[in-house]
Amino acid sequence: MSHPRAHGATPQEHPFAQYVRILGKGPNLSRPLTLDEARAAMRMIMEDKVEDAQLGAFLCLLRVKTELPEEAAGLALAIKDSIVLPAGAPKVDVDWASYAGKSRQLPYYLLAALALAQHGISVFMHGAENHTAGRVYSSEALAALGVPAATSLEQACAQLKASNFAYMALEHLSPRLHRVMALRQLLGLRSPIHTVARMVNPFRAAFSINGVTHPPYLPVHQEGSRLMGERFAAAFKGDGGEAERRPEKDCTVHFLADGQPGIEEWPALISGTRDKEDGLDLARLKALWTGEDGDETAAAAIAGTIAVVLRHSGRAASVGEAEGAAQALWRDRIRSRVPGAA
Repeated sequence: MSHPRAHGATPQEHPFAQYVRILGKGPNLSRPLTLDEARAAMRMIMEDKVEDAQLGAFLCLLRVKTELPEEAAGLALAIKDSIVLPAGAPKVDVDWASYAGKSRQLPYYLLAALALAQHGISVFMHGAENHTAGRVYSSEALAALGVPAATSLEQACAQLKASNFAYMALEHLSPRLHRVMALRQLLGLRSPIHTVARMVNPFRAAFSINGVTHPPYLPVHQEGSRLMGERFAAAFKGDGGEAERRPEKDCTVHFLADGQPGIEEWPALISGTRDKEDGLDLARLKALWTGEDGDETAAAAIAGTIAVVLRHSGRAASVGEAEGAAQALWRDRIRSRVPGAA
């Protein structure tokens, strides 16, 4: 869009242009954004003060060089600033990012989150949906369990108070951010916002859990969360990119413990390999919850995921203690009732 100017006057530069220039001034003069610059740039984006061409350029330049922890932290803080919680919002124990969807295995992480909720550990889950064909996303899977997704922060608060669990898709949590992320289809590139949205922790939960598809992003999540002031967090290569243990694989968890970064190795839970599940029958989720389906590999994925939460939210002193407590927590669920089910 052109800006009107008097004849012969110097055209006025758009205030957002400085951020595009910092990233794109060429191999010798460009540099990363500082945390404060990234936060200021993202604030303008969230306030819709940026032209579409600038936004596309900004996202592509960030994507080409890969976002640094300082940039990710600044972007995520600006998004957090834009999400205003209702008065009286409940305290949340676990912020759970769900941005990938599942294509090979059912979303067992949902049963892990619901089991934690039933045992008094509150979980707010948020995610982007329907960005990749052939994947199952959280709201669809929760619907199969009878658990409705929240479509407003007020509804999420009510659900958290009633059942210790709420899930919101990004289109309701932050419509502006949802529109920015949808540029993926236009640009043909995965947006760096996909990484950053996972880190927002809108309810200021005491602990955040994240799954990634690509391990090089683990330090970005870990250090970015630390720079945001997070105290307890865990990120690992999860099944399909979701925060779900792959029981047949060793698991390297990048964590924050009272603000201090560390790495912990978790051993595989089962031997052998897993095949892709045919059809991803969502009805099996309810059967696994009730115990009608006793699939031990699924149970290992569920309990293994619970264990990461217990360990890195400060509720277990070791991997072994966390694994044992998680198995007991899953075993002792109330099978006749799914938290939040209508």
